[in-house]
Amino acid sequence: MYVEDPDTSPAAFEALVASVNRYEITAVVLPSLWHLALVGDPAETRGRFERVTGARIMLPEVAP
Repeated sequence: MYVEDPDTSPAAFEALVASVNRYEITAVVLPSLWHLALVGDPAETRGRFERVTGARIMLPEVAP
């Protein structure tokens, strides 16, 4: 689990990227894209993460 601290942002995000690349992880599950908001625009951050790591960010589907 990586938790971003406003004082050290984006240290946790960078550590996550490094771990995903090191261990060749193919997917990361987030409760919502808002969990990326401290790093920047959530949609842009998702795209950057997926390009840099080759892993997908997966989000749970919400039942109606």
